Amino acid sequence: MDMTERDTLWEQIRAEAAEGAWREPMLASFLHATILNHKTFEDALGFQLASKLESATLPAMSLRDLIQEAFDSERQLGQFAREDLLAVHGRDPACRKFSQPLLYFKGYLSIQAQRAAHHYWHKDRIHLALFLQSRISEVFAVDIHPAAQLGKGCFIDHATGVVIGETAVVDENVSMLHGVTLGGTGKERGDRHPKIRRGVLISTGAKVLGNIEVGEGAKIAAGAVVLEDVPPHTTVAGIPAHPIGRESIEQPSLEMDHRFKG
Repeated sequence: MDMTERDTLWEQIRAEAAEGAWREPMLASFLHATILNHKTFEDALGFQLASKLESATLPAMSLRDLIQEAFDSERQLGQFAREDLLAVHGRDPACRKFSQPLLYFKGYLSIQAQRAAHHYWHKDRIHLALFLQSRISEVFAVDIHPAAQLGKGCFIDHATGVVIGETAVVDENVSMLHGVTLGGTGKERGDRHPKIRRGVLISTGAKVLGNIEVGEGAKIAAGAVVLEDVPPHTTVAGIPAHPIGRESIEQPSLEMDHRFKG
């Protein structure tokens, strides 16, 4: 995504906020505070995350500075946040405006907050990273370890009850729904969480457990419990999950079609 596209996206978000302020005067101050008073998308995102995650021990202004520091240090975080927003807009039929994820969608906001926590985890500021994880879990009902790796174009629909463990890896363009767990299988240490490859679709309530790989373009059915590797472009279902078909679509995550093809 080049800078022109980025500017265009931000201008669209601002235009939507301005229209919203005109249509709903009672929300004008909210829309000005969250979007219209900011010069850049990153500034607005930092303000929104800080206002959501603030606490008595870490007020919004301090938290906003920390988030801004992370975005300034890793410029790709802003690009990833935009790619994630476009993913929500493109895959969620309930998302009719580009401003909606930034303002209202906790799946989107939890991912962006985790990216900031991930930054501080790798700066060896462990207490701060874990504090952010705790606040994300409390506010958004999403528990993503700050060490987990999330690729761009990540989409978590509804998001409530999602758990992603410390050594999990989620590649780009992955979609998952509420109640998904990418977890371990017990008390083992080290590399113990799933690796989810590009274009995977994980449906509601699925549990993927252990240091296993879900291959590119695979699909995991609702409620499945996955304990073994899933080959690329394969649909699995059941407890424990087993293959039930092949996927002809390269990236099921983009189609968001949860039906079995057989």
